[in-house]
Amino acid sequence: MNDDTIALRAEGLYKVFGRHADEAVIALHRGTPRDRLGSGTTAAVIDASFDVRRGEIFVVMGLSGSGKSTLIRMLNGLHNATAGTVEIGGEHITGIPAKRLREIRRARISMVFQHFALLPHRTVLDNVAYGLEIQGVAKAEREAKARKVTRIVGLAGWEERLPSQLSGGMQQRVGLARALAADTDVLLMDEAFSALDPLIRREMQDQLLELQAELGKTIVFITHDLNEAMYLGDRIAVMRDGRIVQIGAPEDILTNPADDYVEQFVQDVDRTKVLTAESVMRKPRAVVHVGAGPRAALTLMRDEQLAGAYVVTKDRSIVGWVRDRDVFELVRRGDKDLASVIRSDHGAVATDTALAELFIPSLEAALPLGVLDTRDRLVGVIPRVTLLAALGGEPEAAVQAAPRPDPLPTEVVDRVLEAAVGTGAAGAKEAL
Repeated sequence: MNDDTIALRAEGLYKVFGRHADEAVIALHRGTPRDRLGSGTTAAVIDASFDVRRGEIFVVMGLSGSGKSTLIRMLNGLHNATAGTVEIGGEHITGIPAKRLREIRRARISMVFQHFALLPHRTVLDNVAYGLEIQGVAKAEREAKARKVTRIVGLAGWEERLPSQLSGGMQQRVGLARALAADTDVLLMDEAFSALDPLIRREMQDQLLELQAELGKTIVFITHDLNEAMYLGDRIAVMRDGRIVQIGAPEDILTNPADDYVEQFVQDVDRTKVLTAESVMRKPRAVVHVGAGPRAALTLMRDEQLAGAYVVTKDRSIVGWVRDRDVFELVRRGDKDLASVIRSDHGAVATDTALAELFIPSLEAALPLGVLDTRDRLVGVIPRVTLLAALGGEPEAAVQAAPRPDPLPTEVVDRVLEAAVGTGAAGAKEAL
């Protein structure tokens, strides 16, 4: 990966609390389990290495005690690394003088805490502008920036209120606005939404994604909530007992867990909200070139045991689809052109369409559901049996290798997919 695309880099990070920390690092490196380091010595982070790309949300996920909160505090120097390095924008922040570390924090790293950390006797506007004040920005300029960011996070009209006059969700918006106003390269968020009730929490998650789409910030987000990680993360690092056991996109974590721990961790995730059409599609076989004749199209459909076929151009841009009985009638009449029977209601979906949004199109489609790229080219299809396998948690390789004909009767497939509409994977599994 080009270093120009890296906003933050961690290499070989260790954090050991207690006596003989350096000796403990050597022992861990040699394979000593962390529970055998001896009394009074605790290894919180062990050999953590990863890159965070510019403009991505990188989620670090793990249960309590996994080391994730210690890790994020090492990324801005709140905890000194026992071993290893952290770089922000190519500059090391480990082992540097305290004055330079403070300068880097002010200019390059901001943080949103779980419990808001607002200044109780300052107004919303003054809280938002606080980071700019520390940076030495003039009052008029920092207030103008603070008002702009306050509007962005939905707090316009609340600028003169005190934190005690706000709800928990609004207080967290102030914390987020303060971090955004500082306009740093990297935004660290430590369990930022964990103290909020579920409805407000989801609202804040949605707003974070909206802000990310608009501002393109680089975010490291810590959470113990797997569904939150899957919803927010461009990539996810899963931690266990101080170690990072897997890094990947949400789909990778869900469909190809690195070990039994990760597999168990993700088993209750609603797959319909994480997987996309691209992750479950198969190679399209019943595809007819727009210039092909009716006899060639009919032969293809017979060989593939399908009642229809997609029609595409030479570059695979979709034109529509044809039914076997319509094409048979053209053959019977001796026609040489498919154009008169090509139907435009193909119902194909985009590659990034969530699994949850595929049930109704799949029920309505006469063919395996078509999948289009950004140039409207047919890049895959999703047979109903493949959709069912994805709902049931079958490994992607097993889905891809599934027999072409549906092994379940059509009426059973339809019943399960209908159950999934509005209920997700759980309803489909119950119907099945």
